[in-house]
This record gives sequence, C-alpha cells and structure tokens, in this order.
Amino acid sequence: MTYVDATSRARRTAGVIPLHGEEGFAGMRRAGQLTAEALDILTEYVEPGVPTSTIDKIAREFARDHGAVPATIFYKGYRHSLCTSINHVVCHGIPDERPLREGDIVNIDLTLILDGWHGDSSRMYPVGEISRKAERLIEVTYDSLEAGLKAAIPGNTTGDIGAAIQAVAEAERTSVVRDFVGHGLGRLFHDEPNIMHFGTPGTGPELKPGMIFTIEPMINLGRPHVKILSDGWTAVTRDRTLSAQCEHSIGITETGHEIFTLSPKGLFNPMLAARG
Repeated sequence: MTYVDATSRARRTAGVIPLHGEEGFAGMRRAGQLTAEALDILTEYVEPGVPTSTIDKIAREFARDHGAVPATIFYKGYRHSLCTSINHVVCHGIPDERPLREGDIVNIDLTLILDGWHGDSSRMYPVGEISRKAERLIEVTYDSLEAGLKAAIPGNTTGDIGAAIQAVAEAERTSVVRDFVGHGLGRLFHDEPNIMHFGTPGTGPELKPGMIFTIEPMINLGRPHVKILSDGWTAVTRDRTLSAQCEHSIGITETGHEIFTLSPKGLFNPMLAARG
C-alpha cells in the first residue's frame, strides 16, 4: 500500500491512499456539515403517507439553495438526489411515489458536493411507531458504527475497524453485509481505501493522519446475503429480513479522528430523538 499527498493525484488508483492536509479537512467539514443539516431537515418529512419521491425532491431543493449538488444525480445513470432503503432493502433503494407506512424503517443516504468536496452520510429513520425488533436492529447498527469509530485511530488498521463492527453485530446475533463497504472520500466520490465492516484485527492498510473515508455498516436481522433487483441498483436481503445502515464521513488526525457529518441538531439517530 502506498500513501501519497492528495493534491498530487486526480483519480482513484488501486493501492494508493491519498493523505489530505488542512485544506482537505476544511473542505470536508463544510460539505459534511451541509449534508448533516439536510438530513436533519428531512427528519420532519419521514412520516406515514409521505412518498420517498417527496423526500428526494426536498433534498434536491436544499442542495440547490445552498450551492451544492447531490453526488448521485446521473452517477452511473442514477437519477435521484439520494437513496431511500426501506425495511428489507439493504442499500441503494430508489425514491418513488409509494408512500411510507406506519412501522417502516428507512435509511436515507445522501452525498452533497460543495466546492468540490463530498459530504457522505446516512441515517435510519423510524416511520411512526416501529416494532421492537426494528428498534433493536437500529440500536445494534448504531452501536456497531460507534465501535468502528473508536477503532479509527492512527496506528490501527482498516481490519481493526471491521473487526470491531463485526464483534458488536454478531454478539447480538445479527449479521454484517459483506457485499458493500465504506470507501475513501474527498474530491472523489469513491476513493482508496475500501473499509470493510468485518475482518481481522491488525490486517489491512494502516490508518495514518490525513486519510479520509466513510464507515457505513449495513447490519441484517437475519443472514448477511443480499441480491440486486432488476433495476440494477436496489439491494435487498435474500431472506427478506430487516436491514439497517448508518454512516459518517471521517478524517484520521494525529490523535484520533474527526467526524465531518455530525448532526447540528443531535438527530443522527432520529429514533432516539423521537423518544425525547
């Protein structure tokens, strides 16, 4: 694995990890905070009867009004501002006219580009009153992310992050999706390194100050296996059990990490906010 100054490269190169300076961290703070603000605003619209296409429209208008662009629009042919993954949808759910229903859980995944920098985050939203098993899955998913974040310190490895997430999830008899991973981020939407959400401590690239990437565990209530639907995007659990995901964009610092996508209103886990 090779580490290079992020300003010296313009495209993703396998095995080459960019290290960002203060300019990169400052850009990611702005982009991350704008994305987090948008996800805060969407909280009030996630209600029974609201179609996910409405949520998509609100996010698009928010981006436009703040000088940003949703990264997913026209990305590999995708035509929407965000992804809305409901119940057994693992990720990349496509917004449509079907209304949300009481008891649904939905992950909203949004990436906004601001001044060339990508702020990438996702959260789980309960739709009205949800079942205890759905609550438990969301709790485990957030606990898994927190464990991964604690392992994200200089001198550790990407494998330490994955192992920490896997240990929390499997201790609660849930499973970690293997098919999708976190990724490097910055001026590129997807960059080196890949961040597995499972693994062996001490393996993978060493974490060094200046690395910027996402941690975004996807946790299933049943088995980890997924399949892609005929639209080419939507990933669902093969056993039709519930799935949940949450995601932050972070940068490795000299002493730990900085989270760029913290919620301004403390709504990163809307389920907790709803409990008061």
